[in-house]
Amino acid sequence: MERKNAWLQYTEEEKEAIHKLGEQYKDFLNKGKTERECVKEAIVLAEKNGYRDLTEIRKQGYQVKAGDKIYAQCMGKALALFHIGREPMENGLNILGAHIDSPRLDIKQNPLYEDTEMALLDTHYYGGVKKYQWVALPLALHGVVAKKDGTVQEIVIGEDPADPVVGITDLLIHLAGDQLDKKARTVIEGENLDILIGSQPLVLKEQPSGISNGYSAGNKEEDAEAKKNGKDKVVSYILQILKDRYGMEEEDFLSAEIEAVPAGPARDFGLDCSMIMGYGHDDRICAYTSLSAMLESQGLRKTGVCLLVDKEEVGSMGATGMQSRFFENTLAELMDLAGQYSELALRRALAASRMLSSDVSAAYDPNFSNVFEKKNTAYFGRGMVFNKYTGARGKSGSNDASAEYMAALRKIMDDNQIAWQTAELGKVDQGGGGTIAYITANYGMEVIDSGIAVLNMHAPWEIGSKADIYEAAKGYAAFLREA
Repeated sequence: MERKNAWLQYTEEEKEAIHKLGEQYKDFLNKGKTERECVKEAIVLAEKNGYRDLTEIRKQGYQVKAGDKIYAQCMGKALALFHIGREPMENGLNILGAHIDSPRLDIKQNPLYEDTEMALLDTHYYGGVKKYQWVALPLALHGVVAKKDGTVQEIVIGEDPADPVVGITDLLIHLAGDQLDKKARTVIEGENLDILIGSQPLVLKEQPSGISNGYSAGNKEEDAEAKKNGKDKVVSYILQILKDRYGMEEEDFLSAEIEAVPAGPARDFGLDCSMIMGYGHDDRICAYTSLSAMLESQGLRKTGVCLLVDKEEVGSMGATGMQSRFFENTLAELMDLAGQYSELALRRALAASRMLSSDVSAAYDPNFSNVFEKKNTAYFGRGMVFNKYTGARGKSGSNDASAEYMAALRKIMDDNQIAWQTAELGKVDQGGGGTIAYITANYGMEVIDSGIAVLNMHAPWEIGSKADIYEAAKGYAAFLREA
């Protein structure tokens, strides 16, 4: 049952479409390096395609009908899009669900300190990371600062070519004897992932303008203020930069969400440009293809849904994670506006739904072939991936899709000439992982993991195949039409 490489069947027109989709996806990745940025960009794209804000139509008392396109967001970090179908929602929905959070380094609430005239930010890593991969790497800072006056300031430092970057230093090889004897887990400790952000102190005398990217290195008044507050000189200069650029005080870190992520844009990978390297493929590669399929859908029989949620990398907890009531509450609101709501009808709608939990799978890597079982592994260029179950060891913590649902999906994919494959996450007892599938399955709906295979999963720079991106977008669109 070996699957063929999809590149072998493409026409020149299809190859052009593949590369065009790749460019669109790279643009989305570059604009969405945090969950907030992903939601913001997805709303821009949705509104261009006729989607309206649920909050606004609810205020207007609008009667929802077939063909309407509606979105709702939660705290700027989760998003649900609905394309209302011809059938009553009680008959079930066709749902594409992906997550938009990715492994990263979060800046702590009290992060800024100085050591030997170097200013650093203390961090707390988010999600499953190999900590040693995050050193000696140019990083950018993305996030928001919420101030006491109610304003929220967006921050992006390190993406514009004119911007400086920041990063975590590593120990030189000449002094690394003890370090190299450690296990990979402890080569870099979590508390040592501190980001170097400056080394220039404030000075006592007046300075000419134009120093250090246009920032003044201070004057007598600023230096006196720094002395009075007991601040170190380098930290004082960093605070002055933040104040000048963002109106930010040190205490504003207490109500900030700032993430350190790899600096720079997504790029074509490989001499043949058949792949894309970028930060956050897990899971924005599935989020974007789900969103793309949703925006292009027309005249659906069943209501189509695209869910983009937060916190999957840390258990899907919290108000913006899949374990919250956000989706359920939003669906209740929509059913009410369509004149279809009752508690029983809502329960029936959820139980009768079908879902693709759109998340990445592990691509076969010849450099690490010992962890894969070749017959049940995903390969680059062979299309979108169905993982009937995930979990670890004896399928612990997994959703295991039914045989009947798998058969129905086989028919949809084959009827629409979608390249697809099946996989497990490595050899039995080798490791494992999970997605949001088990959470929505608790409603009684049919759910299966379906996504795109990636290399370097959870590393700062991940790699995906353009052919697989193309096939996934087509497969998701077919699912919305026919499931």
